[in-house]
Amino acid sequence: MGSQQTNLPPHVLIFPLPMQGHVNSMLRLAELLCLHDLDITFMVSDFSHQRLLKHTTVATRFGKYPGFRFQTISDGLADDHPRAGEKIMDILPGTKNVTGPLFRKMMEEKNCFETATRRGITCIIADGVLSFAGDLAEEKGIPLIYFRTVSSCSFWACFCIPDIIEAGDLPLKGNGMDLLVKSVPGMENFLRRRDLPGFCRVNDVNESKLQTLKTETRQTPRAQAAIFNSFEDLEGPVLSEIRKYMPRIYSIGPSHSHLHSRLESKNMQLSISSGSFWEEDRSCVDWLDSQEPKSVLYVSFGSVTLVTNDQLHEFWHGLVNSGQKFLWVMRPDSITAKNGEAKIPVELEEGTRERGYMVGWAPQEEVLNHPAVGGFLTHSGWNSTLESIVCGVPMICWPYFADQMINSRFVSEVWKIGLDMKDTCDRVIIEKLVRELMDVRKDEFQERSKHMANLAKKAVSEGGSSYENLESMVEFIRSMIV
Repeated sequence: MGSQQTNLPPHVLIFPLPMQGHVNSMLRLAELLCLHDLDITFMVSDFSHQRLLKHTTVATRFGKYPGFRFQTISDGLADDHPRAGEKIMDILPGTKNVTGPLFRKMMEEKNCFETATRRGITCIIADGVLSFAGDLAEEKGIPLIYFRTVSSCSFWACFCIPDIIEAGDLPLKGNGMDLLVKSVPGMENFLRRRDLPGFCRVNDVNESKLQTLKTETRQTPRAQAAIFNSFEDLEGPVLSEIRKYMPRIYSIGPSHSHLHSRLESKNMQLSISSGSFWEEDRSCVDWLDSQEPKSVLYVSFGSVTLVTNDQLHEFWHGLVNSGQKFLWVMRPDSITAKNGEAKIPVELEEGTRERGYMVGWAPQEEVLNHPAVGGFLTHSGWNSTLESIVCGVPMICWPYFADQMINSRFVSEVWKIGLDMKDTCDRVIIEKLVRELMDVRKDEFQERSKHMANLAKKAVSEGGSSYENLESMVEFIRSMIV
């Protein structure tokens, strides 16, 4: 490096797993680091980049940061791959077998992205499941930070998988699902077998999904630090357990709220634009404007969940029979089809009009912030959970897979800001829980959710735990080039 480059800022490469929730979290991290005047190269899959350019204002959003660059790369999947449901897990072998070698070649050919005006990469912040990025960082002597985009509680349960297996709680035998799991420190009194991360639902502990999860999680401590999209008042006890293995942990969440707070403090325009891979239908906001305060249940199962026609009908009957107004997000590709093209039955769309409103995709942050929304029926993805917490909206949790299983347990049993409906899809139960959340126990849930929202706001405000952790992390990144 020439003498003219010695005053250049650190150059951080950020590399998410190419799934919407992961990309979203790490885009927010990228912008937080841009606000600290760091140079950023954001490694994004071709598919994700195309979706972002098509459906979001991401080009404008990052155009104001001269130190930011997108770098595209293949995710190893065909263009017509559905990237939803259980098929989403094809991402892991795709990134390992195709993306990994391409990344290595790119780093070598581009000299770690060094230019006349930018240092070579001085730090890699990689998604925690991309072990090949960690391998390259170690080989080239580049400092490595892992970003674990799942909840801390899910990460910790996955980290303890060897102990869970030794205790005999895995493999799950299809019975005893409500037995407590005693081998995850800090969760002995409430974690059941059915609450373990979805990849634990195997009949053989040697099954590849479980082994991959165990290996990827256990290799995290080789990084110099780890980032969690969480905050101390939410997951402090769990973070304390993780710090016994990784002392340098930065909990900087909720990242979307943190970003809004930082932009506001700099008198910059708040960016509500999500990192959505889908076109948002804003007509639902107009519909919400005509509803009473706290009267609407928002229903969305995220960017990956698939539902069957039978499940769809159970949800519809349960929602209608509850007597509550609802706003229901149904992705165009979210219904599994036995024959031909899957689509929402006409009778459901027509029957919804009397009591609800249905869209293909919604501007979720804006919806959850809307005064008409009083509850959230969710798949318990971590981004959605945090967005609901920040807005003070209590939840009914219907987890689909992965970390969602344990997130829903924490929502209901630890934070007590919602109800857990995992492993069932019955109209009677749906009706009962909707009534419980929106009517019978409404005041109780609203009060606790409001308290948690205040704690989240405190965490990302100046002097708060997440605010200070971000400052410390930036200083750590800067120290790498001294």
